[in-house]
Amino acid sequence: MGLTDAQAGIINTVFLLSIALFSVPAAFLVDRWSRRKSLSIMAIVWSGFTFLTGLGRSFFGVLLPRTVVGIGEAGFSAGGTAMISAAYSKESRSKALGVFNAFITLGAALGMIIGGKIATAYGWRAPFFVFAVPGIILGIMALFLRDYKTVDELDESGNKMKFWALAKRLFKIPTLRWLYIGFAMQNVLAFSYLSWTPAFLMRSQSITAAKAGLIVGVISLMAIIGAPIGGAIADAWQRKSVRGRMLLPTTTMFIIAILFPLAVLFDFKGLGFVFGLLFGAVLMMGLPAMNAITQDVVTPGLKGLAWGMCVLSMYVLGGGWAPLAVGAISDALGGGAYGLKVGLILSSVGAVLAGICLWIGSKHYSEDSDKVKHVTLEAE
Repeated sequence: MGLTDAQAGIINTVFLLSIALFSVPAAFLVDRWSRRKSLSIMAIVWSGFTFLTGLGRSFFGVLLPRTVVGIGEAGFSAGGTAMISAAYSKESRSKALGVFNAFITLGAALGMIIGGKIATAYGWRAPFFVFAVPGIILGIMALFLRDYKTVDELDESGNKMKFWALAKRLFKIPTLRWLYIGFAMQNVLAFSYLSWTPAFLMRSQSITAAKAGLIVGVISLMAIIGAPIGGAIADAWQRKSVRGRMLLPTTTMFIIAILFPLAVLFDFKGLGFVFGLLFGAVLMMGLPAMNAITQDVVTPGLKGLAWGMCVLSMYVLGGGWAPLAVGAISDALGGGAYGLKVGLILSSVGAVLAGICLWIGSKHYSEDSDKVKHVTLEAE
């Protein structure tokens, strides 16, 4: 479409920020209304506007439907996390969420691989049309999921708490404050990688979109290994240490801050591809634990909102701005492979800051989780 790197970055940034803007209201709806109905509606909405994205004929013709796709996706991770955490005990919660996150990554990887092949064969619009269909079907199927009773949060006087009061309660929990900031910093790196690595590979290796999508897809598929293993390690570490579940993602942040720049430095070729594969596995190892932590330190009526606020922080405080920042850095350095290389390497600073934040938060985790360990959810 003849867009600059900055314009292409803006499309992704606005998409991510639309998720951020609506993630908390959607998570609030999940907690107050119905998990399964919320998941169903959101899947159908984002799939419908995915189809409309493929019909775009201009910058704004793509930007606007992508924004609504973000609105549709806004509460899905919050609703899914709350539903899964309610179905599994605290002792096995990270492992269960590890499987959940592995399949999220599997979908993203298949999007890269299959989308690249479809785009090469039929044009860039075709993947949007194809991928809209299963989302609508699965959205309808979500209506038949098992759900749990809605639990109201009450203030000291016994009255139902309003939205802003609930949000304020979340930020009073030290573990969550540091987790939210750390997660935002991690996603400066994660969203830079997802948004710009295919373009970087096409420029640095002079390959097609299909091959670039395949490389990034294979790297991303390593999360299928990393996420479940990370969840299992976090659960095991927690049994040995009261800070274990939070120390696992702390450790992985520092590891990816080393692996990703090395992969980019070698253009993801040879040894660089090996670094990339390791990065893909380790990137997602800490996410199941962070999912579980947001559920461990809150009462049942806040489980969806606790993760929704994490999603909001992830985009607004860090990750949502990363595609635009990397694109702007690339333009400032003349574009091409070199500009993207510098921008991608600089994004790894976010992982270092994330590790520091999570380490500080780990000091509060045991005390915060003990305060709510006596409260349980009931099935409908």
